[in-house]
Amino acid sequence: MDDLSRRGLAAAVAVARRLGLRDVEPEVLKDSSNLLVRLRPAPVVARVATTTALVRSDVAAWLDRELAVARYLQGRGAPVAPPSADLPPGPHRHDGLEMSFWTHLPHDPARMPAPEDVGRLLADLHHALRGYPGELPGHAPLDDVDATLALLDRAGVVAGDDLALLRAHRDRLAETLHTSRSTQPLHGDAHPGNLLLTPEGPVWNDFEDTWRGPVAWDLACLAETPRLDGPAAVAGYPDPPEDGELAHFRAARRVQGTLWVMLLATRFPDRRAFAADWLRRWRESVTGKPG
Repeated sequence: MDDLSRRGLAAAVAVARRLGLRDVEPEVLKDSSNLLVRLRPAPVVARVATTTALVRSDVAAWLDRELAVARYLQGRGAPVAPPSADLPPGPHRHDGLEMSFWTHLPHDPARMPAPEDVGRLLADLHHALRGYPGELPGHAPLDDVDATLALLDRAGVVAGDDLALLRAHRDRLAETLHTSRSTQPLHGDAHPGNLLLTPEGPVWNDFEDTWRGPVAWDLACLAETPRLDGPAAVAGYPDPPEDGELAHFRAARRVQGTLWVMLLATRFPDRRAFAADWLRRWRESVTGKPG
């Protein structure tokens, strides 16, 4: 846990206590793009923007949009993790950090559905999202990519040749995102890691990356996951996009994923070897050249 995570943990506890939650026993559930803290004994999880805040301006707006989407889906009866009913969900700010509060749900990774069922779950989510009336970004993945490229350039942690290659594929990503005229509200990061596997069934969470775009983006997120057979999951989605269209979005997702892996390695030294190997494998996949 680095200084940013320690500040996030202290901030979550401080805000919870300020809002009347006493005798808080914090438990870190995840420390990655954001810090997730269970505020025992209450059924509350604090979601503190940490790594995401390094590359996203107006973080409170991102968290507020996520809460609005979750409330909308909850009202439609969709299986989503709800904002906290025990504390005002927020967003809240403390020590320069933004956070929101959510209801804690039990999660058992062994309950992962079959890949085809995950594809159908995503189709149901898209159906529920179509009527969302709120304003959504139109190119959110590109915003993250541009900000992350700038941060990596300033940090000097990626070789110049690799930065140039990533920038070139960033431009291809932009072309891909702008080619599809059929758009709708998306999850934005629709992989199985954002399913909570509860005793009552799978529940979607983490709508921070929600944007209005082509369905093929969410399916590319699903296809690229290492958590299950991604192509089989896509096959479970009714009326998936053509293979050629999906291939373009999968390539775009790989650019975004590579940049996030590199960004996380700037915070967590134990991830640097993994990030270097990931970057090498991505480079080989796009250039066809080893090493």
